[in-house]
Amino acid sequence: MMHLELGARTGAWHREPERYHFLSISTYGQGGHSPLICRYKWCAKKRPERRFKFRCPHHVTHPTQTEKYNSYTLLNPVRVTLVPRIPLIEDLTSAPIPRGSNLLVEFDPASEWYNASINIAAGLLTAGEIVGYNVAAQPPERIRAQLGRLGLDARELEKLGRLRLTDFYTATLGQKSEEHYAFDSLKVADLSIMISTQLMRPVKEKSAPVGFGDPDNFLNIFLRIADNVSTLARFNEEKAWIEFILTRAFPLGTSLKQTQVFGLVEGLHSDGVYKALEAASDGVIDFKLEEVANKVGQRAASIIRIRSMRDVPFDARWHRLKTGENFELTIEE
Repeated sequence: MMHLELGARTGAWHREPERYHFLSISTYGQGGHSPLICRYKWCAKKRPERRFKFRCPHHVTHPTQTEKYNSYTLLNPVRVTLVPRIPLIEDLTSAPIPRGSNLLVEFDPASEWYNASINIAAGLLTAGEIVGYNVAAQPPERIRAQLGRLGLDARELEKLGRLRLTDFYTATLGQKSEEHYAFDSLKVADLSIMISTQLMRPVKEKSAPVGFGDPDNFLNIFLRIADNVSTLARFNEEKAWIEFILTRAFPLGTSLKQTQVFGLVEGLHSDGVYKALEAASDGVIDFKLEEVANKVGQRAASIIRIRSMRDVPFDARWHRLKTGENFELTIEE
């Protein structure tokens, strides 16, 4: 979360880094620090820099007229609070997704979900947040390599405690991981013991359970991504691993106020699996691959949509994803 201090006589239009959502504004010039009821307006999306303007009570601002819009001069200092934006997903919402939300991504295996998940992590790491990434679908070293193509030094971020790669992948091969954070068993009975120990503690006494690493960074994770929870189906009965997600994994993020994104392969499980997880999720996002006609024939294109989202207005239309040379993903206009 970022706080911007705007002093008296500062222009009401303020340039905001595109990685952040406007969250709130308050004044502390008269009678302490108190919230203001403000209206704000986003300019056109996808500009290198976004702007917002706010309309405050007259004792805080003085209106002035400009050529194109009304502007305001602040009479008292204010504090603007910005919250990091989740790339791609919050490009399609008009407000921040509440902390502690559990988001379900149902993806076509040929879609850009894995690439998208790394882009989401990279965007938040660039914004200064702590990101957890549970790797089940590919070796952790591949995640580091792709983050490198996006301009990030994954090893250095891990050393600083900003990036926490947890290796589930090696366990799927029946081998012992050499990663700093790893689980050697994907049996939900083993995973449940560690997570339930964490959930049963009072909030003030919470610390990272065995296998989760240093307590401070574990508790301060902003977003946790599980790239493919369908992997659990290979090692557990259906009812067991679904109950694990619903009664252990989902409550963990809610309890710690950490947003979690769970990838689930489309069409692999029974209808009951999808209905149970969708009903318990705060949002459902789809990643698919579609065939698009062009001048030379057919080409494959990845598309994304938000199917549902609790408490947050969203754009429910399908949007195509554009892949850059460094595998950076953006939503096409």
